[in-house]
Amino acid sequence: MRRLSRNASGRKSGDRDKSQRKPPGTPVERRDQVQSLVRALTLLNSLAEADDGLSLTEVAQQVGLTTSTAHRLLTTLEQERYAHFNSERRLWSVGVGAFVAGNGFLKTRNLVGSARPHLRALMEESEETVNLAVEDQYAAVYLLQVECRQMMRAFARPGGRVPLHCSAVGKALLMAMPAADLSRFLCKRDLQRVTAKTIHAPTELRADLVQARERGYAIDDEEHAIGLRCIAAPVFNENGESIAAISLSGPMARISDARIPVLGDLVRRKADAISAQLGGLLPDWHPSLRPGTGHRRHGKAIAT
Repeated sequence: MRRLSRNASGRKSGDRDKSQRKPPGTPVERRDQVQSLVRALTLLNSLAEADDGLSLTEVAQQVGLTTSTAHRLLTTLEQERYAHFNSERRLWSVGVGAFVAGNGFLKTRNLVGSARPHLRALMEESEETVNLAVEDQYAAVYLLQVECRQMMRAFARPGGRVPLHCSAVGKALLMAMPAADLSRFLCKRDLQRVTAKTIHAPTELRADLVQARERGYAIDDEEHAIGLRCIAAPVFNENGESIAAISLSGPMARISDARIPVLGDLVRRKADAISAQLGGLLPDWHPSLRPGTGHRRHGKAIAT
């Protein structure tokens, strides 16, 4: 039988132990809960980047967790439908709950709903695949794609990420950045070479973005994928800030040097139309505001 001794104050040592127990919700417990949340979100992001799903071992290795910890978190995510386990293939993937939650982001701005008819019209007029993307942590994330009817066409799945410096949508977002933000990006980011034609020197990329501003659209000339050309233009909000970019993509055989100015003007006009529908303002530098273009600022919207 265990004996309890008394301390100098007359309180039993067992009482002391009981009094020192931390009640639920203490800072230590909250830190543990936050750590679990961060780990779960990291797992979810890892699953989102995998096209065909990941095994338990693969996902644990990617996020640097033990398989037991990864399995516990994945099981919890599965219970809430944020993760899905294919028992036949023994692979984990993103669940429908994550899609529903992510769809809430699109509802807050209705960007996709506003852009969809303009993207479909752009696809019909250009006969090329078109995309809508936004910036997230110095990468362009695709929200929507309207595929063309050509046998050979580009493909970018919603949620897919591409670097800003070597993609047309990325460069369209960069060209519309405030000068201070662009300088910060050029100084701190590693402009990795993806193809032999990738612009990876900050001074050269800045010069390319200046030309893009002059035109009103950015060009990816085999900088992200060999044989593929893309043209993109930014979409603006009511403060003249870029919130998205639209692009069209196709093989060089169809997007020739002679066709680029025609397609570039088409992409820019569709981007302006989306901005107008959202109540956006074109920034002062935008080529559509130059005299003789037929465009002007009108109250809180863009007159097109």
